[in-house]
Amino acid sequence: MRSAVNDLLGAYDKLIMDPVHGGIPLYRHEIQVIDHPLFQRLRNICQNDILSLVFPGATHSRFLHSIGVMHVGTRMFRSMIDAYLRERQLSEQTDLSLSQLDAIDYLAKTIRLGCLLHDSGHSSFSHQFTQARRIHDLMSRPDRFDDLWNGVDYSVYHSERPEELEHEHYSVRVAHEVLSSIGLESAGLDPRDVIGIMETTDVRPSEAFCRHARTFWNFIAGEDAESGVLSEADTPRLVMDLLSSIVSGEIDADRADYMLRDGFHSSVTIGGFNLDHLLSNLRFGWDVREPWLGLAITQKGLGALEDFVYSRHQMYRKVYAHKTALGFDWLLREAINEVLEDPEIFDWVDTCLSDMRYFAELTDSFFWEAFRKVSRKKPGSYSRCIVDRVKLNHLDTREDLSPAGIRDHSNWLSRELNLDPGQVVTCSMRARFSNIQDNFNGIKVLVRDPINRKRSLRKITDISAFFSKFSDGTINHFYVRPDVLKTG
Repeated sequence: MRSAVNDLLGAYDKLIMDPVHGGIPLYRHEIQVIDHPLFQRLRNICQNDILSLVFPGATHSRFLHSIGVMHVGTRMFRSMIDAYLRERQLSEQTDLSLSQLDAIDYLAKTIRLGCLLHDSGHSSFSHQFTQARRIHDLMSRPDRFDDLWNGVDYSVYHSERPEELEHEHYSVRVAHEVLSSIGLESAGLDPRDVIGIMETTDVRPSEAFCRHARTFWNFIAGEDAESGVLSEADTPRLVMDLLSSIVSGEIDADRADYMLRDGFHSSVTIGGFNLDHLLSNLRFGWDVREPWLGLAITQKGLGALEDFVYSRHQMYRKVYAHKTALGFDWLLREAINEVLEDPEIFDWVDTCLSDMRYFAELTDSFFWEAFRKVSRKKPGSYSRCIVDRVKLNHLDTREDLSPAGIRDHSNWLSRELNLDPGQVVTCSMRARFSNIQDNFNGIKVLVRDPINRKRSLRKITDISAFFSKFSDGTINHFYVRPDVLKTG
């Protein structure tokens, strides 16, 4: 019967060839999403802002990353379904009903679209864009959110106005625009359910989702689903939380793809981990007492999970927080602030951030042209540093300094090197490890009794000491401004 599931989920209309994952199949409605101008704009947004100035191969885009996340999310869900059916068949004959097949298909396609659109709201240079001071001020304008949703009822997705807009809020707005334009209902899906598993949303799922969620829960949880502890009203939210954790969680499709992709294009190996081994050991986990439905890992798969988490930590330390890369990130933010001093550019960016008709204009290419324009007029500009790859000169690196410690060390460097204090630049990045702690509820370890084969869930920190050995750490780099900025 597993082959029936594979047939149902495996039919596709197009195949995209990806350098990381190989062939990635697409459904017709997904092709329509990808062909939409608001999604096509992701071709012109680099996955890692300007990391290519340090790792020349890192020119890959948000476009292919988003498609890769969709592919990994599909593999995660199907791998858990396949493992569940395989284990059930060891003890009993398992035949799937049509309603169960429909439920699995609906949830799988919802996951795929949620993964595909999860980064659709990123603007120029990805995360560095919103960290630029003048962009942050623009996005913090009190009526920005209302302007963005002008004429559209945003309460379907957001229970209240956010105080400050982030790229996740724009992803929701883009997803609504794209899914509304392609007629998703013809594919048997509801846009609310797709957007409901994306970050920042609070959605009441459709009747179709609720029906499929209950069918799925009854199929997966078996006797626990029949216990009556959970009401029918509880089930859809539990299933939606499960799907959300695949899109954005502690072990999610986003992280799995960007670690493999960033490592591949940066030509480094520290972001590598065995995705096949990790996926083959993922299981559905649930606890009706909490209640909780989420991802579980087998004891055999703990090593793969540890590799996954540690590889991400090392990517932060060795690639994303590379001393030259963080220096260029600082220059990039200042260059963005610089070009926004032009009232015409400022007004245009302001318009693009409030109107979906023009949001597609916000790409890396737009700002590269602006940088070149400023660079020609002002040789001593931040834009010139970006265009001609004039880097900040690295002085020193320290870890885990407090704000006061950073200030003191910066002053000490300026005194020792006879520099004007204003010439010393500091950049910091938190090298993230993991949120897996004793109270973390995103993933648990699935333990089976060797005698009665009954399953139980344990906290990861009860089974593995690995996660107590490491923690987040802040890397602080200190630089001196290049001569071009001193004389500009």
